[in-house]
Formats: sequence, structure tokens, C-alpha cells
Amino acid sequence: MSYELQALIGSAELVAVAAAEVPAARPRPLAQGLALIPATPEFLAAFRGGDGTPSVPGAPSAPAAPRAVGTVPFDWFPDGLERRLAAWSKAAPIACVEADYFGRTGTQCAAVWADGRLDLGPITSGEFEPFPPEGSPISQVLRRLGAQVGEGGGARDEFDAVGLAAHRATASWVSGN
Repeated sequence: MSYELQALIGSAELVAVAAAEVPAARPRPLAQGLALIPATPEFLAAFRGGDGTPSVPGAPSAPAAPRAVGTVPFDWFPDGLERRLAAWSKAAPIACVEADYFGRTGTQCAAVWADGRLDLGPITSGEFEPFPPEGSPISQVLRRLGAQVGEGGGARDEFDAVGLAAHRATASWVSGN
């Protein structure tokens, strides 16, 4: 069985603000006062202009500014999104998470922006790497966002505690299937 996720996660309040700025955002609630925005192609297209301002359909795009080498290892990550994460994070921390698994083998990558800058990470785990004692990359950033294992009703980590196992694919978060 596979699991694939590309999303932004933050407090429900911050995610609502971000979603109001980006019409293609489809926020979904998580447990413990968090919410996520699935990184759908439509959502990501809003940031392809590069200046961090969500694009308006039909409007000319600003030229993409170069990204600092090694800043964010997400292949799907448009430059403009990094700038918006920095701006949104001035109000509260916000994370970008990615997981790609088939069976028990896969990868994770996660990072948190806070106070207008990359604050934690990027934290990565390779295909055959065991998680460190601090937990998986996604659990570490969820902890930074305030998630707790004890609040998930028998959850084994923050990933389970906030409900990220509810759907097995990014698109399923939008469709609810």
C-alpha cells in the first residue's frame, strides 16, 4: 500500500488566512487545532510567478527570482511559495511536509518557517534510513507546531495524533476519499 502527501500545515487560523489569499487552496482540518492545505497542482500554480504573490488567472507572471541553493529540497516547490511561507510565518509557524511511501519503504521531508524565515529543517529521511530518536521528519515539525502524542487517543507519534493517516494521497485530502 502506498502513502503520498505534499502539504502545508499550520494552525487552523493561519491556514484560513493563507487559504483566503489563494483561491485554489483547499484547507482541511486536522486534530489539535491544526489544518493542512494539500499541495495540489492548482494550489502550486498560484505561486509560479516567483514573487510570492498568489497569481491571478490571466495576469502576467513576474519573473522567478533565484532560490538559494540548498534552501528547500522539495522538487515540486515553486519559488513564490517559499516567499509566502516566510510572510505567513510572521504570524505563526507554518510547515511544509512531504511523504512518499510504498509498503514500509519511502522518504519524508519537512521544514518549518517561523518569524519570517526557515526555522527548522529541512529534515529528511531517506528510503532505507531509520527515524532518529526525535521521530520522523514530519513528526518533528508537527511537534514544533504544538502537536502532542498524548492528545491523539493512542497515537504512536504526532503524525498519527493529528490525523495525517486519514487519507493515503494528497488528492484524497481534497476529494475526501
